[in-house]
Parts: sequence; C-alpha cells; structure tokens
Amino acid sequence: MSKIFACFKSIGAYIPKRVLSNEDLEKMVETTDEWILQRTGIKERRLASEDELTSDIGLKAAKLAIERADIKTDEIDAVICATLTPDFLCMPATACIIASKLGIKNVLAFDVSAACSGFVYILYLAKSLIESGRHKNILIIGAEKLSSVVDYTDRSTCILFGDGGGAAIISQTKNKNEAVMDIQISADGDYAHLLVAPRSRIMYPKDDRTLEYLQMAGNEVFKVAVKTLTNDVMEILRKNGVSSSKIDHFIPHQANLRIIEAVREKLDFPREKTVLTVQKYGNTSAASIPMAMNDAYEEGRIRHSDLILLDTFGGGFTWGSALLYFGGK
Repeated sequence: MSKIFACFKSIGAYIPKRVLSNEDLEKMVETTDEWILQRTGIKERRLASEDELTSDIGLKAAKLAIERADIKTDEIDAVICATLTPDFLCMPATACIIASKLGIKNVLAFDVSAACSGFVYILYLAKSLIESGRHKNILIIGAEKLSSVVDYTDRSTCILFGDGGGAAIISQTKNKNEAVMDIQISADGDYAHLLVAPRSRIMYPKDDRTLEYLQMAGNEVFKVAVKTLTNDVMEILRKNGVSSSKIDHFIPHQANLRIIEAVREKLDFPREKTVLTVQKYGNTSAASIPMAMNDAYEEGRIRHSDLILLDTFGGGFTWGSALLYFGGK
C-alpha cells in the first residue's frame, strides 16, 4: 500500500475593503508616515467593518480556497481555525461557526490559539490528520479582526496590525512532489509576558483599561524573533537536506519589514524569492502567511510543485517553519 501524503491543494484569502493608511494614523496618534515606514515597512493596513466578525472574514477566505480546490463542502471532513480574535471569548469555536455558515455538519471542528504562528500550527495538525489516513480533505483557516483588540491611542501597537483572512485545503495525495514535506513547531512560555492581550482580571487590576487591548514589548520581541526565526529555518533546511538556493518562494510571517530583512539576509534568500505584503496589510497574525501566499498565487508567481518555505513567530512565544510543494493548479 503506497504512502499517503498531505497536499497543500489550494489557497484563498479575504482582504477587507477599508484602508487605514499611515496618513490616517497621523490624525489619530503622535506619529508620521516616515516614522512608521522606517521602523516597520508598513504603509497601510486593512480594517474589517464594524459588523464583520472573524467568522465572516474566515468564511470568505474559505469559500475561495474550496472553489480553487475544486471540491464540494460535503467532501471536507475537518475544519480548523487559527485566531486570537475569536467571535466568542471561550465558546463556541470560530471553526464551528464557519463550518455552520458553509453548511458543513458532523465533522471535526476546533480553534487553535498560537497567535501569529497559528497557520503553521494548524497546517502541522492537518498534515498529521491527513497522513493518519482518517481524513481526506481538511479546511484550515487563519482569520483575524485585530482591530477589535488594538488600542488606537497606543502608537506602539496601532501602527502594526490589520484585519484579514486566509484559508487552504489540505488533501490526501500519493505524489511526493506535491506533498507537505516537513513542519516543525515549538513554543517557550517564559516570554509570554512580552506579547499579550490580557482580558484577565485575575492577573490585572479591575480598573486597568489595558485589559481589552493587545500589548507588546517591541524591542524585546524583535530581538528574540530574529534569532529564533533564523535558527528555525536553518534547522528545517538542514534536517531535510535542502539548500536555500532550492527554495522557490520564502513566505515569512508579515510582522515587520526589519525582521523579515534581517532573517532574509542571514539566510541569503534573494529579494525576488521573498514574498512581501507587510507594506499593504500590516501584521494580520494567523492570517498573515496565507494572505501573503494568496497574493503570490494570484500574481502568478506560485505554480504547481514549487517548493515553498514558511516561517513564523508569535505570542506565546510560539514559532514554526514548513517546507512544502504547492499542490494546487
């Protein structure tokens, strides 16, 4: 019996219409377009409408991924959503809501909270479930409405984050040349305090207004991120005997252009092979990588059997990397 591999069969994304530019932020906080560009590389970001939920964002991305995979919703046997901005704080899972909106019933559905690393985490889970032989088509979604947890009076964070969603279908294949080759993920909770969205009155005073908002120690996060991302990519390439020159597309988490450039230069990836969307979408957390991949796909850059390297880092701290052949048409 031939081995079953997991195939990254399709990619889709949803980009909210409303644009929040650096010029708009100049009117809201003490900042300038030049200051933001120098420190982050971000020019603008997208915001969902007030009545759009994270599940709505994920739903639109999912529909496109399903269409491009050329499968029917009743062929999907699991739905996994990565988000730090779920529709409901505790339950039900946003994955359950998206599944319901798609008319998918009686299948495995749950959320994963791994911040910006969420999409690589759920790709790891989907790969494992597919290779077990018990699942044939899994819908994975990274969706965020970060505008709901950002303090727009805090210039250190409000310049960074945007809303959006990305989704993919992971399916069975017996063709090794269209398979997800390897994924490695990890975490270190010792750094948890450097990037948080509290919402806990146990840990913080009851009158603390920051309870509802994301908080980040930017400089400390930057230092750990660059070192961790570089080491993680070097390890997955070494483990799989792949040189950086063999990578067709390097798709890092789109958090900050300075972080991306620091990692790219240390690993000697050429700019033309590095996918960049941070300048127009900002940091969209779990949606970041699939949104960037979707851009490259729609531009005609990503083709069947191209070798792709994903690399991500987020709150927790969590991080991960993936090597995969693109299995879509």
